[in-house]
Amino acid sequence: MTPAADRAMDGDGYTGPARLEFGTSILDVQADLRGQVEPIDGRYHWYGRLARHDDLTAAMAGQGRATAVLSTPDGSADCEISDADPWQRYRVSGISTPPFRSELACPADAAGERSAEAAGGLSAEPPADPGPREQ
Repeated sequence: MTPAADRAMDGDGYTGPARLEFGTSILDVQADLRGQVEPIDGRYHWYGRLARHDDLTAAMAGQGRATAVLSTPDGSADCEISDADPWQRYRVSGISTPPFRSELACPADAAGERSAEAAGGLSAEPPADPGPREQ
């Protein structure tokens, strides 16, 4: 991997070298990643494409999807590899903390849920039952 100064950053995303670990394979790849908070579930979803890599194409032969760990100079994250395009660039995606710096992603606890502080003081716990309502 190269130093942070040697990679391109564009908004909330990452373009540059990455390391992909799945099964017994460890591959140095080029990644183009983006992400955003999905308003429906309130979680950060990141996604992108990995540049064509013959060893990745061979390892994915006969598989529709695979789970992996993608690492950049800024961090690592669990991901799913799927959907090769006509140029053999595989789609990669994940939910929660991405493997790149993001001002939109919230810090996650061990369960992968946003902390109350990161959620603006809102708790993930349902509110306490106030009891029966008067009519």
